[in-house]
Amino acid sequence: MNLFGRKPEKLGLTANSSVRKPRSTDAPHGPLAAELTRLLGPQKVLSAPAERLNYGYDAILVGKTPLCVVLPETTQDVVSAVRAAKAAGVPIVGRGAASGLSGGAAPLQESLVISFTRMTRLEIFAQRREARVQAGVITLAVSEAARPHGLIYPPDPASFRTSTIGGNLAENAGGPMCFKYGVSGDYVRGLEFVDVDGEVHELKRDAYDLAGLLIGSEGTLGFITEATLRLVPPPRFTRTLMSHFAEVGQAAEAVSQAIAAGAVPAKLEFMDRACTNAVEDYLNIGLPREAEAVLLVDTDGEDVQTVEEELALVKAACLSCGGTVRRAEGDAESAALWQARRSISPALGRIRPQRMNEDIVVPRSVLAEVVREIRALGEASGLRLVQFGHIGDGNLHPNILFDPRRESREKVHHLAEQVAEVAIRHGGVLSGEHGIGAMKRDFMRGAVDAVTLQALWDVKRALDPQERLNPGKVLP
Repeated sequence: MNLFGRKPEKLGLTANSSVRKPRSTDAPHGPLAAELTRLLGPQKVLSAPAERLNYGYDAILVGKTPLCVVLPETTQDVVSAVRAAKAAGVPIVGRGAASGLSGGAAPLQESLVISFTRMTRLEIFAQRREARVQAGVITLAVSEAARPHGLIYPPDPASFRTSTIGGNLAENAGGPMCFKYGVSGDYVRGLEFVDVDGEVHELKRDAYDLAGLLIGSEGTLGFITEATLRLVPPPRFTRTLMSHFAEVGQAAEAVSQAIAAGAVPAKLEFMDRACTNAVEDYLNIGLPREAEAVLLVDTDGEDVQTVEEELALVKAACLSCGGTVRRAEGDAESAALWQARRSISPALGRIRPQRMNEDIVVPRSVLAEVVREIRALGEASGLRLVQFGHIGDGNLHPNILFDPRRESREKVHHLAEQVAEVAIRHGGVLSGEHGIGAMKRDFMRGAVDAVTLQALWDVKRALDPQERLNPGKVLP
């Protein structure tokens, strides 16, 4: 594929036109598996039904068992797999640790899955404050490798102990530190990716920023195989406090007041009452069960006076808005409070076997109203719903908990659609970090105007004219 020289195919997208589906093949998956085995060796190819079964879903969505799975170790392995799939006319789905929450890594039709978990080369270039990593490197491993050099990699999604860099970049993942330090894409200096024809490209963050186009594209435009990441020194001092409130509007107002006063917390997290009680049931660490809203806050910096002053601004805002403040005394207490935030997922898993994790972003000025509306929708639906998120930038995670043996997926999907409508009505967007994937694809028609949607399809078809890369995701 001549990425920089080929004229994109212009295809109109109207209300009456249908999306062209990937070219199917009459060939069974056996010949493709045999060809991939010939090219890569039997250790890198999974073709038995039992081997392929686990690659048909991610953390949320049950999809379709793939025709074949490739476990590449090098970029050249990816090239060989992509070219073989192209020759066979088979769609391709990229996959990291499958911790995604939007169905982005779950094949929706018979496909080749490329699982990047063996691509784990990691190099630190301390003098340049950079890391060069393959797509399958675990997120936390970057900071662990950089720390002996006095450096860290700030993006810290809740899944940072299991999620991979490739998956983080595909979703442009954030985390508790995103309010001050930014999201995954803010730390990318360059990318290597393989396009739909099996050609390799090295991209820098320069004119047109094609690297930025790949980040957050959910594997629908190409496969990121390596990334050059920016590293930074860790802060010398950190302070932590927890504040709880009798009403969610008080918490939202406290956040706005603290930011207006000049505070830029390193972490600024929110849990509603249902979420707090789920975590307390799980950990039993003394969280305030009666609070309607809990804030967890970190301030950090290079000198202790500035960090203390910033924490004082947050404390004053919380108190003025009716909050009760508890300051962590020492690293152990701080770690215990943040353990509560990190434990939300396993805590919710004890309540229902499955959950749909929404990921809306709304302006902070309407946060309280949005939280109330979503809570009311949950109560009216009869489903269990909890809310938490990165309140500093208005990123909420309403989680719908359900048991598919007793509660219908249609009912869950309807509530998720109502949550999306609340976000759009209040000037928000559908996703802050989890991606659109398959779960929110149909909501895009209400979230994006027709002209913009046409432009997105033009980009997709320029880089993937046959729609073979992660088909059925993102764009309706």
